[in-house]
Amino acid sequence: MKETRWNMKPNKAKAIMLAKRQLPEFVCDAVNLEGINFTLPEIQTLLDGITVGGHNVTDQQIVLNQADTWRTLFKLIENNQFEVTLEKVCALHLIAAKNEALEWGKFRSGGVTIAGTDYMPPQADSLPELFERMVDEASGIPDIYDRAIHLFLTMARWQFFYDVNKRMGRFIMNGLLLSRGYPAINLPAKRQLEFNQLMLTFYDTGDQKQMNTFLRSCLDEKVIKIMKE
Repeated sequence: MKETRWNMKPNKAKAIMLAKRQLPEFVCDAVNLEGINFTLPEIQTLLDGITVGGHNVTDQQIVLNQADTWRTLFKLIENNQFEVTLEKVCALHLIAAKNEALEWGKFRSGGVTIAGTDYMPPQADSLPELFERMVDEASGIPDIYDRAIHLFLTMARWQFFYDVNKRMGRFIMNGLLLSRGYPAINLPAKRQLEFNQLMLTFYDTGDQKQMNTFLRSCLDEKVIKIMKE
């Protein structure tokens, strides 16, 4: 698999190093996108093991779940154990959605809706087959970023879980990128409105083009420069 836009050379060690340095930023943006308002210094303090005042226990647990999932993902990648399989995805969801989703660590057993759209995600009994279809479709996409973004968007639209679907999709997207030696895509909370508007259009149409362009625009130019050194 190659990256065809920025002409970056794959370097797994460098890509993981950059992602680890961005961990507080990744976590901060992810939870703020979910309406959980933490500042970056507060996230850094919490990740250092110090409780932050002014936030409830549930929100702090969501922050720690996000960080723990990233750390687990890093270990899987460093040990060459990351795979896009039902078992691996559910194992990561077990960490990411602990005490947040109705069920965690397994595909949802009932129906869900998505706020702001008439689109209805697939029925629960079709999800295992659809997961395999998603993986098969992704395997035929030659550009690594197109492939990774396809996984994120498909997971978000098909809603394999009761909750934490977009976050899980981003973990899988970035797990694939990092495992192949390319930098992760962070979604800045300051671009939340643009993201939400484009996602609603995507849910309705299933057309990934606008979201693909948007997500590529989120890749930090400084990171691209370092990867090309």
